[in-house]
Amino acid sequence: MGSSPRIAIDAMGGDVGPAILVAGAALAFERRDDLHFLIFGDESAIRAELAAYPALAAVCDIVHCDDVIAGTEKPSQAIRRAKTTSMGQAIAAVKEGRADAAVSGGNTGALMAMAKLALRTLPGIDRPALAALLPTLGDNDIVMLDLGANTEADARNLIQFAVMGAAYARVILELDRPRVQLLNIGTEELKGTDELKDAAAALRAAGDLSMQFDGFIEGDKIARGDVDVVVTDGFSGNIALKTAEGTARFVTDLLKRAFTSSVRSKIGFLISRPATELLKHHLDPNNHNGAVFLGLNGLVVKSHGNANAKGVANAIRVAARMVREDLTRKIMDDLGRFPSDHINGGPSK
Repeated sequence: MGSSPRIAIDAMGGDVGPAILVAGAALAFERRDDLHFLIFGDESAIRAELAAYPALAAVCDIVHCDDVIAGTEKPSQAIRRAKTTSMGQAIAAVKEGRADAAVSGGNTGALMAMAKLALRTLPGIDRPALAALLPTLGDNDIVMLDLGANTEADARNLIQFAVMGAAYARVILELDRPRVQLLNIGTEELKGTDELKDAAAALRAAGDLSMQFDGFIEGDKIARGDVDVVVTDGFSGNIALKTAEGTARFVTDLLKRAFTSSVRSKIGFLISRPATELLKHHLDPNNHNGAVFLGLNGLVVKSHGNANAKGVANAIRVAARMVREDLTRKIMDDLGRFPSDHINGGPSK
């Protein structure tokens, strides 16, 4: 990969339209001026937004697309219109080598289906997984996967997710040997499904891996910061993610209600404002924006549909970092070091 990542942006995906996508690209370019962009969508609307960012406009190519994937559209419907939509054309740019990574805030199911069909999975990977960063009380965020791409996962899938998640953590969190755990209903070796126990046994037995496998973790320990990568199936992972997001909103709304309940509370808020602002920053999803479809033969990043410019810039940063660090090669190298009987036909049920 070259030193100047080329990022394809679906400017029409998400809830906010091209204005926020362009503003996010401008912020990302302000932080790193080695980026180049291919922006897909309504050309006149995109050019109108780029007028405010002449430096960004100089490193952008616009590809006009009339067609847009709706947020309510079924993946099967979206696939049939891949060639005409801004989302489909952004992914095609990655497949054809015109871009190194694609970023979209659009329909997650459609993005996953289109990306998997166009890019295919890497050799040795059965299914791609959706990975994202979550905040913790530790020194760094954690990587969690799968967050919804696969409702079920057998032992081989979980092993592949662990290898991919560890490679991603090495790139995005700058860790030499990430600590990896499987999400379970207990930490004892006898707890959990056969798939979990088989995957754990294989990961314990593996030798030369760029990770430290630490067994099982329960849901209430995820945010403690004692692990770097949490691995699970997409059904459990999505529930855990939505629960964590709901809890964060509950805490912030409860604090807001408490601090506005009386004059004394309002005075207390003014005194504690630095602490509450720190909490707000820590829980702001825009600071952790940019979920990744790991395991594809190409890089695709899913931005929150309602992300602000800072959130979009973070998603672009994630994409550019994966390009610079050649994440796909790291995953392939790690897979090659794992015992082949587990990766290719091992303890699968």
